[in-house]
Amino acid sequence: MNMNEKMSRLIFYFTGTGNCLYIARQLADDNTELLSIPQLMKQKKLNFEADEIGLVYPIYGHMPPYMVRQFLKKAKLKADYTFAILTFGARKCNAVEILDDITRKADYRFSYISTLMMVDNWLPNFDMNEQVKMDKHIPENLAVIKNDINSQKHWMQSVSQEERDQHAGFMAYTGLDPEVGFLKRSEKYFVVTDRCIGCGVCTDVCPHGNYSLTSNGVKTDGDCEFCFACIQNCPQKAIKFAKVDDDPLLANGEKNPEARYRNEHISLMDIKRANGIKISK
Repeated sequence: MNMNEKMSRLIFYFTGTGNCLYIARQLADDNTELLSIPQLMKQKKLNFEADEIGLVYPIYGHMPPYMVRQFLKKAKLKADYTFAILTFGARKCNAVEILDDITRKADYRFSYISTLMMVDNWLPNFDMNEQVKMDKHIPENLAVIKNDINSQKHWMQSVSQEERDQHAGFMAYTGLDPEVGFLKRSEKYFVVTDRCIGCGVCTDVCPHGNYSLTSNGVKTDGDCEFCFACIQNCPQKAIKFAKVDDDPLLANGEKNPEARYRNEHISLMDIKRANGIKISK
């Protein structure tokens, strides 16, 4: 490469409440293209080549969102340097090893894998109003990651046996399939209340397009990533968790049903563009 040429960088991201889109933007320079994984999966566009390729996604139960997992299995990514940043709110456990195992099975590996603690938007356990008050040292930790990536450091964050054991305990408790992770049915886990005014935000922010406006109100149906884009971004707080007695994750409802979260640097339109079926530009 000519010394005057700038290296091209692609960053793929998945976001429900804006955290990962924010991080992707922070890792971008003038020669970076940001690409939404939900949009790429809808377009079936899965072959990419650049000097550097990055991935940013939130871990759900220490695992990638199912759509990210499918993208990693199907995509053809060609780059001299690759990096992945996994965001989490409370426990990362062995998330980096889980990602490394998925890519190994797909016959490639990331050059650099790290995690970044951010606001935890898991509504069943955490009050969003309390989470946003916590100082999780995001700017400082992000600065370290940016420096590592810009210097093309080869590294994978270490995992302790205790973290592996914590994940194993979580999987035993939840009964989730380790080859799938979170993939629920939206009609079983979410209900639309009479607060709904038919604004249609939910139809644009769901990465699977599970919500629809009907003559009988808003309906939801389909495979669900449990990203909470719908429930967190509803302006009327009209979407609630259903009472699901046979799922230990939701047996106790929400921590604070009136508290919702979207990254302060990300707009509602940003989420719509990332995930919406009709809104992609």
